[in-house]
Amino acid sequence: MSEKVIKKGHNDTCDTFCYDEELVQRVQPQIEKASGVEQLFKALSDKTRMKIAYALTLEKELCVCDVANIIGSTTATASHHLRLLRDMNLAKSRKEGKLVFYSLADDHVHQLVSIALIHANE
Repeated sequence: MSEKVIKKGHNDTCDTFCYDEELVQRVQPQIEKASGVEQLFKALSDKTRMKIAYALTLEKELCVCDVANIIGSTTATASHHLRLLRDMNLAKSRKEGKLVFYSLADDHVHQLVSIALIHANE
């Protein structure tokens, strides 16, 4: 393995190009497991959708009208964002008469939102 020299300051890159071939061969085949995950973070990177996801961590289930009032939007805007969360498998919906209720898809989504909030508030 070659020694890496790192400059401190504005340019935090190696002075020479070298890599650990064994490490690269071990890690590189695993990288494809991350394919598609960026879409999950893209969905949650929107401020409105993150607020909705957070609200759904506080309440198990919310009606579209409740979500609209919580985030201060129209029901059309709330519905649009909820539908996107549902299409990304981050939320699920159920219809009860004329009302549509949304909840987080599973505990993993709840954990992601909770961990992101903890990290942001550190």
